[in-house]
Amino acid sequence: MSAQQSQSHVRGILIVVAGVLLISFDVLLVRLAGVDGWNVSFWRGVFMSLAMAPFCLIGLLRAGGKPENIRGVLLAALMMALSSLGLVLAFTLTRAANAVVILSAAPLFAALFSRWFLGERCPLRTWLAILVCMAGVVWVMRGSIGGGDLVGDLLAVVATVFVGGYFTVFRRYPKLSRSAVIVSGGLMMALISLPLATPFVLSTVSYGWLALAGFIQMPIAMLLITVGTRFLPATEVSLFLLLETILAPIWVWMVFAEVPPEATLAGGVLILLTLIVHTVVGVMMREE
Repeated sequence: MSAQQSQSHVRGILIVVAGVLLISFDVLLVRLAGVDGWNVSFWRGVFMSLAMAPFCLIGLLRAGGKPENIRGVLLAALMMALSSLGLVLAFTLTRAANAVVILSAAPLFAALFSRWFLGERCPLRTWLAILVCMAGVVWVMRGSIGGGDLVGDLLAVVATVFVGGYFTVFRRYPKLSRSAVIVSGGLMMALISLPLATPFVLSTVSYGWLALAGFIQMPIAMLLITVGTRFLPATEVSLFLLLETILAPIWVWMVFAEVPPEATLAGGVLILLTLIVHTVVGVMMREE
C-alpha cells in the first residue's frame, strides 16, 4: 500500500478512537442525570437534532437546497434511532452485562453486512480480533451473565444488528451527510420515545446533564465515529467500539467510587492489547 493510504488509515484510527473516547462517557452522564430510558432517549434525540441542525442547514444551502441521497440518510438515521432506543431499553429490561456482551457482536454483523452487501473481504486478522475481543467482553461480564429478561436480551440483539448496519450504510455511502443523519435520527428517537416519556417534569440538574450529553458529547462522538468510516472498513470501526465497554466503568468508578472487579481489568487488558496488535499489523501491512 502507498504511504498516502497508510496515513489515511492512521487518520481514520485516530478519529474513531477520539469518538469512542467521547461516547464512553455516555453511561456516566446518564447516571448523573438520574432519569429513565424513555426520557434519556427523548431529550438525547431533541438535543442532538438541535446541535446538528445549523450544520445540516449549511450543507443543504451549499447543495443548492436539494438534499442528496435522501434514501441513504433516512436509512442510516433509522438504524441510528433504533439501535440507540434498543440499547437504552435493553438496559432497563435485562442485566446491563447481558446487553453489553450482546453488543460486542456488532463487529461480527458489520463484517457480515459488508461482505454481503458491499463485497468487502474481511481479513483473517480482523476475524481473529473480533473473536478475541468478544471473549474479553464475556470475561469481563462472566459473573453477571444469565439473569436477564428474554425481551431485554432480544432488544439488545436487535440493537446490535442495527449498529452493524449503521456503519455499513456509511461505508456504502461515504459522502452521506453526517449532520443530516444525526438530525434525522435524533428526531426519530424523540418521536418514538415521546408517548412513553415525561420530558417536562425533570429536575434542573437532570436537564443539565442531558443537555451536556445531547448538545456536545453525543453529536461530536457520533460525528467522529461516522467520519471514520471514510477511512476504515465498517468492521474495523465497530471493533473499536468495544473500547467503550472498558472505559465506561472506569469513568463511573472515578465519580461514584464503584471499583471495577478484577475480571473487568483483566478483560480490559485483553481487549486493549488485541486492538493495539490489530491496529499495528494493519498499518504495517498497508505500508508494504
